[in-house]
Amino acid sequence: MKFIESVYAKLHRHPKRIVFPDGEEPKIIRAASEYTRLLLGPAILLGDPEKIRAIGKEVDADLKRVLVIQPEHAADLELFVKRLETVRRYQGMKSDEARKLVTHCDYFAALMIQNGQADGIVGGLNRPMGSLLRPLFSIVKPLPGIKSVSSCLIMQTPNKAYGHNGVFFMADCGVIPDPTVEQLAEIGLETARLARQLTGEMPYVAFLSYSTKGSAKNKITDKIAAATALAKQKANESKMEVEIDGELELESAIVPESAAKLKGSPVAGKANVLIFPDLNSGCIASQMLHRLASADVFGQIILGLDRPAADLFPGVTVDDIVGVSAIVGLQAIEYHRLYPDKY
Repeated sequence: MKFIESVYAKLHRHPKRIVFPDGEEPKIIRAASEYTRLLLGPAILLGDPEKIRAIGKEVDADLKRVLVIQPEHAADLELFVKRLETVRRYQGMKSDEARKLVTHCDYFAALMIQNGQADGIVGGLNRPMGSLLRPLFSIVKPLPGIKSVSSCLIMQTPNKAYGHNGVFFMADCGVIPDPTVEQLAEIGLETARLARQLTGEMPYVAFLSYSTKGSAKNKITDKIAAATALAKQKANESKMEVEIDGELELESAIVPESAAKLKGSPVAGKANVLIFPDLNSGCIASQMLHRLASADVFGQIILGLDRPAADLFPGVTVDDIVGVSAIVGLQAIEYHRLYPDKY
């Protein structure tokens, strides 16, 4: 069974509501239709109903079980305006300005998930990542104890000899350009939690570098070594079931033959969670895997918010969008279990 099929199977038992702020995009319309067809949960499209239904006919998407909401005419518009005015960042904003902001689909979607009217959000198709992240970061609260929000890509490669049957959780590939030691450690732990939630298997976390265990030494490798040590410390304090090591070259992290040279590493040769030193390396590696190795890509999954969200990876297919939506839905199930007082 492919990774995403296992996600579908789990979500079938507890379907979740996903809101799509890019509701007038043909790919999104088709994905919403497919999400409901697979019985993964209700799908909510934001945008002009007439335009969405017309596009739906053009792309042969069945929208009978898809809810379409136009923010300008939504029953919850005034409620959301009042809720936005209570957010610290928007306090003092005039009501007409707040209303205009709320009618923007990204803001309306963020308010929907924060107020429990949807379980997760999938957006950002064909747009800069900040367009979805700005409302999310200002409206949706971070998870308890989380200082920095980051992101993760889940990639399934055709070669099942590496990672978790070819599946890797890779971070940060979309949010923090140059993470500090503390941020890097937190990225590693949050990505490991996601891997555990979605696979049920032990996360093997490799903090990646161009060097292995001090084979080169400078500020960059020192930062990665320090982040590794801090992540181990935090994992031990929270009694988290995870294996962590670094700094490791990619070859040492995932190839058993190369890892055999390292003595005592619990991760070398079997890493399924790859933590990159910075956004440059994460983005380049993920795009190379996608284009050159034909890896399936699911993400960006946003880490650290108390409501599940994803900002879509460039060039996604309809199937990719359905997969990301299912992952976000499965996260919502875990959030209900882990944070029952907040749901």
